[in-house]
Amino acid sequence: MRGEASRLADRESRDSFALQLSKVGEDTWRIGNELFTITALLDGNAALEHALTEPSRSTEDKMALLSGILGERVHPFTMTILEDLVKRPWSRSADIADAVEDFGVDGMMYYADHTNSTAQVSIELAELHSALIDLPVVRARLQDTRANSDARVKLLHDILDGSGFNKVTLRLAEHAACNLRKRRYLSTIQWLIGKFSRHMGQSLITVTTATHLSDEQITKLVDVYSAKLGRPVHVNAVVDASVIGGMRIQVGEEVTDNTVIAQLRHLQDTVKVGV
Repeated sequence: MRGEASRLADRESRDSFALQLSKVGEDTWRIGNELFTITALLDGNAALEHALTEPSRSTEDKMALLSGILGERVHPFTMTILEDLVKRPWSRSADIADAVEDFGVDGMMYYADHTNSTAQVSIELAELHSALIDLPVVRARLQDTRANSDARVKLLHDILDGSGFNKVTLRLAEHAACNLRKRRYLSTIQWLIGKFSRHMGQSLITVTTATHLSDEQITKLVDVYSAKLGRPVHVNAVVDASVIGGMRIQVGEEVTDNTVIAQLRHLQDTVKVGV
């Protein structure tokens, strides 16, 4: 987990550039991609992370290091973001890579805004998440640390090519496969869904059922939880046949599990206690 200094550095930096980044337009695609590439570079080079976050090292030295590595190969705004990040204090050296990734996702979200596809991307990420629930072998291969990143990305393209997904959805799905960042693949997709929901000013409600929810059921859930929370909500509908029946609803850390499998487990625990 990130320490307080790192969380504050990440949040303050992203807040300070949010308005500017939202106005970059078409170039947010390039910026987002560059930041994902730099995230991978940092993840694979602990010495570089340390050099860019070492408190005793001057800001001028850090700027020179960035310039020497990236030169004029990246978008000026990408360099501006990185220069701001290296000026800030970090709880751990590795946390700067998390901040760079957060900025990369922001770039993709603003590109989706620019192309009027933000809601579409959010829906497609939820569809991908739901589809992979029923494909455990594919999930295992997408998060296999023994395979190289090219093999994982090729598998993803074999699955998604021809899906008609928006290019932002495809790029985010590709990033999740290319750079695992010590996460499970579905966890990364879930994280991205949450980011898009918050970006759209909504709260994310994850609903797990054994079969697909109807449009009427989703509308009812949106109405109920929007009224309950006092703000718009986005329903991430997950289909998982293993729950057998009923519904599992997660709002933040709060979980209401009325699925058949949960009731069976509760009954089993009760019997064990009785014995």
